[in-house]
Parts: sequence; structure tokens; C-alpha cells
Amino acid sequence: MKGSRWLAYAALASVCLFWGTTYLGIRMALESLSPAWLVAIRYTISGAILTGVALARGAKFPRGRGLWAATGCGLLILGVGNGTLAWAETIIPSGLASLFITTSPFWMVGLEALLPGGERLHGPTIAGMVVGFGGTALLLTSGIQSERVEHAALIGFLILQVGVASWTFGSILQRRAAIDAHPAVTGAVQQLSVGLIYFPIALLTPYHHPILWQTRAVLAVIYLAIFGGIVGYSAYMYALERLPVAITSVYPYINCGVAVALGWLFYREPFGWREAAGMMIIFIGVAIVKWTTARRLR
Repeated sequence: MKGSRWLAYAALASVCLFWGTTYLGIRMALESLSPAWLVAIRYTISGAILTGVALARGAKFPRGRGLWAATGCGLLILGVGNGTLAWAETIIPSGLASLFITTSPFWMVGLEALLPGGERLHGPTIAGMVVGFGGTALLLTSGIQSERVEHAALIGFLILQVGVASWTFGSILQRRAAIDAHPAVTGAVQQLSVGLIYFPIALLTPYHHPILWQTRAVLAVIYLAIFGGIVGYSAYMYALERLPVAITSVYPYINCGVAVALGWLFYREPFGWREAAGMMIIFIGVAIVKWTTARRLR
């Protein structure tokens, strides 16, 4: 049991590292692909590889209601969650996108309060959420000198909040569904189903730029499939099954630091005092929410 716990923490650490790099990988891949094509190709590759390995090892796959639950949660987590991220990164810098996603704990406690059996919201928790969204408001005004930039930031923020809400809701449902399969197998089913479902979406979605298979974009898609999908998502499923939500929900903040650093390094994405202040205010709001939640549980 103790070894399994440490393995779960190692899985969470890999999520924190690799998913932080995927923001840069998505931006590179979008130089040649539309968001829908990126999601379709990326998850079909990673899902097919994971499914093939699971079949070769004789792993148990979910069936019946468990299969439907796994697929539905996968569509919420990956189809909407990562689909909106790819879409948003065509509008705003990758580092800013990672900052907007750090609002996920607010969605977590809010959705938990709305679902049956969830912990209801209390005054200090609401106060922490208000503080966090105050930091987000500061980020949304970072382009105040340019109305076009400010409008793009607002649109990107709204798109990402839809994705974060869907990702969070899917994660909560998955924890409650008790799918009878190994987390890696569940992740394989989810990635393959999302990839295949996105192919007709990609074909039907108008895109004004031709698909160009540039070397950097191809390498980015391969990297996203391996380290974002096979390694990262399997590790996330494993950690989600074995660690408390309060612990697994720390990954967006480490992801954010990695993404902001890489965005500045490779694309010279802006990161000044306003972005740093907004990030710190969001983190303070998250800390208040987590502290009040942990205190009530004790």
C-alpha cells in the first residue's frame, strides 16, 4: 500500500512536468494544424498505442455501463477540456492560457457543492474564489493599451473556462463512476474514442489555413501523443484514482510555471509585473480555498 502511494505521487509529479510542456507543444503544432485536426491526430495515435499494448498484455477493458462511463468522461475531460485549450491557443499566448486554467480548483469546489453529496460552499471558500477571480480580472486587463489584445484575452478566458468546467466535471464523475478497469486502460479507451470522434469534427470544421506538415509541427504532435497522452494522461488517471482531489489538483500551478517559462523562452511571450501579480493573486485565492476546505474536513 505504501509503495502504491509513492507510485501515485511519482505519477502526479510526471503530470506536473510533462503537461506543463504540452502548452508549448500545442502552440507549435497549431502552426500547421487546426485545433480539431490536432486533437484528432494526437489522441488517435496515443489511444491506439495504449489500446494495442493493453490488448497485447490481456488487460481487462471496461464493458457495458463502465465503457459508456469511461467514454463519456473522456469526452468531457479530453474532448472538451483539451479541445478548448487548443482552440484558445490560436487566440492567446500559451503562458496566458496556462494561467487561466489555474482557476480549476474554484470549479472543483463549486461543482462538488452542486452535485448530490458534495460539500456545500462556505463564506471563507467563497472569499477565496473572489480573490482568485480578482487575479484573473487583472490578467484580462493586461492588454488594456490595445483593445484588440484585451478582447482576445477575454474570449480566450471564456473558452478556457468552458474547458476547465468540463474537465473538472468529467474528473468528478470519473471518481464516482468506479470504472472496473485499470486507469491506464481507461485512459486508452478515452483517448482513442476522443481521437476518432474528432475526425469528422475536423472534416466539417472550416479552417482557412492549409495543413502544412512542417518538421517542428510533426515533432510537436508526436511529443504530445507520447508525453501528453501516453505518459501524462495515464499518470493522471493513476493519480486521480489513488490520491485525494485536494492533492491531485495542484498540477495546474506547476504546469503554469513550466508553460510560462517555455512560452517566454521559445516565443518571447509577454510576462511582466501585471501577469506576475495576477498569477500570485490567483494562487492566494486557491490557497484560501484549499486551506478552508482542509480545515472543514479535519
